[in-house]
Formats: sequence, structure tokens, C-alpha cells
Amino acid sequence: MDAVGVQVAQGLLDIGAVCLSPQKPFTWASGIKSPIYTDNRLIIGNVNLRKLVAKGLAKLISEKFPDVEVIGGVATAGIAHAALVADILDLPMIYVRSKPKDHGTNQKIEGLDIFNKKVVLIDDLLSTGGSVLKSAENIKAATGQVLGVVAIFSYNLPINDDNFKQAKIKYATLTNFNQLITVAKQREIITKDELLMLETWHTQS
Repeated sequence: MDAVGVQVAQGLLDIGAVCLSPQKPFTWASGIKSPIYTDNRLIIGNVNLRKLVAKGLAKLISEKFPDVEVIGGVATAGIAHAALVADILDLPMIYVRSKPKDHGTNQKIEGLDIFNKKVVLIDDLLSTGGSVLKSAENIKAATGQVLGVVAIFSYNLPINDDNFKQAKIKYATLTNFNQLITVAKQREIITKDELLMLETWHTQS
């Protein structure tokens, strides 16, 4: 495991961003029932983790998508992180609404005319990839180029990989389900029963 991935996984566990509920599974926005829920919105309230994530995302983008011209935040969870990363990389920023605002010019994209601009989108986590890929479609509709997607965390679900492959878009994350569970096991944050439950759910998803 890479050092930053481990640090981010540890940080998520430390701030209580990861919740386990085997008896009463969570329902994600995608409709998937899951015994684990990750609330990455808590990151912006923790100075040290927020800085670690911003620097990590900036480095990831520089390595994976060096031709980037614009940083895009997926509304709403990706906006704060996109702002921090855009500042680190000294690049313009936009954010992409899930639906057009209901007044004025009905914009889906705010911040910049992205005609023929190379954009990297930032989201807080990837489960099925649905929301960020919808944002990617909006970028393309506005004549921008989507170089790829970066996120803080991925659940490593096959449906996510399938959706990204179908969209022909690359993605990268700072940490993921496997790293998180490994760190939780090493630190004895989860019991053997909880570990088995999580591994079983992940295998069957």
C-alpha cells in the first residue's frame, strides 16, 4: 500500500468518517444496500486531513493527468476539494451541478467557459461512478474534454469499473475499500466478525 493511501485511510477512520452497520445496512444514493458508509464530508472539518487530501489529490492529478487545464468539482461534495486543489496547482476551477439551476441562465457548469479545455473532475468518493460520470457528460456537452476523474475513496466495486470502462474515462483514487479494511484490521478497529461481513458483502457486490 502506498503511504498516502494508508494515511488517508487512517484519517478517515480517526475522524469517524467510516460507519459500520451490519444489522441495519445503509442505503446509498445508487440504491445499493451496504453494511459500510463513508461520509467524506467530514474531511473539510479536519484541518490536517483536509490538507493531506488536497496535496494528495494535486499530486495524483499531476502524475496521472499532467495536461490538465481546469479542475472541476462535482456538486456538492467535490467542490471544496476542487477549490483547494486548483489553488495548489494554480489552475482555474469550475463546478458541475447535478441539474441546471432553476433561474437565470440555467447553467450546469459554473466558473469558466470550458470550450476545448482539458478538465479533471474531483469527487469525494466512488461507489458506482454514476454521479461523477453524469458530470463528465455535462462537461462534454459543454464542449470540454474530460481527461479523467480523481476521488478520495473508492469502494472497489466491479460496477464502478464497468461504468468507467463503458464511458471510456480513466480514474484514480487516494485510497480504497481494500486499503481501508486492511488498516482497520491492523489497528483492531473492526472485529473478526465485522471483517468477515465486510469481505463477504464486497465479494458478492
